[in-house]
Amino acid sequence: MKKIEKKPEHRNHYIERFTKSWAIFIKNPMGKTGLIILSAFMLMAIASFFVPLLGPVYHPMTGADPNITYSTGPSLQHWLGTDFIGRDLFVQLLEGAKVAFIVGLSCAFISVVLGTAIGMISGYAGGIVDTILMRIADIFMVLPSLVILLILASLWELSIWVIIFIIAIMRWPSVSRIIRSQTLSLKSRPFIEASRVAGASNFRIIFKHIMPNVLPLAFLYMTFRVTSAILVEAALSFLGFGDPGQVSWGMMLQWVWSSGHMFQAPYWLLPPGICISLLTLSFYMLGRAMDEVLDPRLRKEEEEE
Repeated sequence: MKKIEKKPEHRNHYIERFTKSWAIFIKNPMGKTGLIILSAFMLMAIASFFVPLLGPVYHPMTGADPNITYSTGPSLQHWLGTDFIGRDLFVQLLEGAKVAFIVGLSCAFISVVLGTAIGMISGYAGGIVDTILMRIADIFMVLPSLVILLILASLWELSIWVIIFIIAIMRWPSVSRIIRSQTLSLKSRPFIEASRVAGASNFRIIFKHIMPNVLPLAFLYMTFRVTSAILVEAALSFLGFGDPGQVSWGMMLQWVWSSGHMFQAPYWLLPPGICISLLTLSFYMLGRAMDEVLDPRLRKEEEEE
């Protein structure tokens, strides 16, 4: 009976904690602004799934207006105009939003999960395990991810999922170091010692007591990993080493450059560049607002001001 009574209380504790954190987050002007911008791009990404219903002419990669064989400006039929072979730029922009979310969120999720797991194991185990894992992290940390991607892309044609995996693998060390330091602080706390004395296994202590306390910090760093992943993919595509079978904002910039329309077609050049800047800015704003939720000192400083 005691266990049944404690479960609702435990669940209510997390609900109250989430409600309080959300109230702090939504009061932050940066958090609200970032959420609004992010919602707009989410609508764009969702809209891209309905584009095929408009017909094959509006396919972002293979569709082309048969009456247009050169780049044209905005019109009622093509809201942002067309590229040099008559493909609709607005449809490509919607597809680019979907790809940006896939790349950013997938890379961030993989790198944060990997970094969090390694950081917790390293910090809790200590000794030779900690030394080996942190030296591996140091090796990955000094490797230039964009240069490695450029070398690999010059040797093989990389798909978008291979690019996502490589970016994620190169981004976990910084997360693991932060989580490790947090784990080192947590494992010396009295409640961890009490669990150990009560006979709790190392597995239970890590996943039952340490992980819930480091997850908010992991989610914070996930927002920054999304930003870096989007920028790396855009840079790689702009340089001509992205997935040639996938429309992305970086690929749109590469096409406008390679076709010689860089300074002749602002309706083609500006939208993808602005979208990259705004989407990365929105995730940065969310991260800064989450930082305030996790760090009470930042709230005190703002209240004093």
